[in-house]
Amino acid sequence: MKTVSHLRKFLSACAFVSAALFLVPAGMQPALAAPAVGNLPDFADLVERVGPAVVNIRTTEKVRSGQGYPGMEEDEMQEFFRRFFGVPVPRQQQPDRSQRRRQAPQQEEEVSRGVGSGFIISADGYVLTNAHVIEGADEVYVTLTDKRGEFKAKIIGADKSTDVALVKIEGNFPRVTIGDSNRLRPGEWVIAIGSPFGLANTVTAGIVSAKARDTGDYLPLIQTDVAVNPGNSGGPLINLRGEVVGINSQIYSRSGGYMGISFAVPIDEAMRVADQLRTAGRVTRGRIGVAIQEVTKEVAESLGLAKSQGVLISSVEAGGPADKAGIQPGDIVLRFNGVAVDKGTDLRRMIGSAKPGSKANLTVWRKGGNRDIVITVAEMEPDRTARVRPDKKNSKPDEPMNALGLTVADLSETQRRELRTDGGVIVDAVEGPAARAGVQPGDIILRLNNTDIRDAKQFNALVAKLEQKKTAVLLVRRGDTSQFLPVRPGGQ
Repeated sequence: MKTVSHLRKFLSACAFVSAALFLVPAGMQPALAAPAVGNLPDFADLVERVGPAVVNIRTTEKVRSGQGYPGMEEDEMQEFFRRFFGVPVPRQQQPDRSQRRRQAPQQEEEVSRGVGSGFIISADGYVLTNAHVIEGADEVYVTLTDKRGEFKAKIIGADKSTDVALVKIEGNFPRVTIGDSNRLRPGEWVIAIGSPFGLANTVTAGIVSAKARDTGDYLPLIQTDVAVNPGNSGGPLINLRGEVVGINSQIYSRSGGYMGISFAVPIDEAMRVADQLRTAGRVTRGRIGVAIQEVTKEVAESLGLAKSQGVLISSVEAGGPADKAGIQPGDIVLRFNGVAVDKGTDLRRMIGSAKPGSKANLTVWRKGGNRDIVITVAEMEPDRTARVRPDKKNSKPDEPMNALGLTVADLSETQRRELRTDGGVIVDAVEGPAARAGVQPGDIILRLNNTDIRDAKQFNALVAKLEQKKTAVLLVRRGDTSQFLPVRPGGQ
């Protein structure tokens, strides 16, 4: 519809100019420049050059004969038949143990599981695709456009975090040219080749809509308006130089079909993953054992930061790399190995890309100043965080609320040991400004602005000195995590 609309506007403009020239007396026509109409790119040569290295991927799984529909339990089959045929299917009577022993063993049969796309990155048959294309598959089959038939592929490895997988077929094959996704610019023409809905060798075109969309923890995705549908997954995103700049991976959809927004894994990250899968069969990532949150403008101003930047350390794993290095909840990480950290996804990717066992330097903001902390990066594994059980033996609910709407009490020795802290107060009751800020009974307040809290008496004294119209921030621990909550005394 966009092309038709533009064409109509262009023809209307031409008609207007012609009429104007006709009405002006001879010899008086102004010198008019022809309107500059850029030609749309011709993708035919590009597709002819790259297409032979794009493949169709078919996956299968093995099921026991008589098992029924793959992936459907008997109860689900009953519901299926009831909804679509109006009658229940008779339940099969399960044989007893002696009958099962007399029965012949069930045979396995191979059934289709799904289709996707991929592309060959080396002449000896390494193929890149999406991890979700081959997930759960017992067999993977690759078909080229040159009619050589179907090749049975070996799964080299897959990485769910980036949705990248590597498979291998035997032989000598055409391959794609790998580009540089960092050079992409919004508005640049790109095309996709793949097998949407199983229709192999389908070509669609569009532009790069945006870069670095944060839809994943470990990589920023390329957003395009190239038509991508189920079956396109794993296929290449190609620039006008014929270079692969991404792997088509996701769509934004409310219907299950294309709605104008699609996402691709940047080829730079995909190739780094592929190299690790080829050499080790898996991807290793770094970790330091922290949970993080974004830093809001209010928090930044209250803590003396020039602008909203960095990420807040909300909790530190006991005995983890960050804990051993001296990182504390409430620290704000500003730089990682000298590179500025603007948001949480930046830090996750930087840490994840660090080699386990290597040293990293973190610049953190703590209590009004910068400090550098050297940390040894560990290999990623499931996080372990200790739960803190609230203990209110020292509660004094009769105490009046302070200007923030808080009644607090000193921490017991048990709580201090569990929290591994020398200070802090526990919230007994909350209302007013603190309640509106999100503070809850049982929260542990560790810091007010840049001042550590030792006990209830000191905390209430600090609150009494706060300016009524100036926002303050509380460092609040709740369960495993800590966060800064902006609050203004007497504020609405």
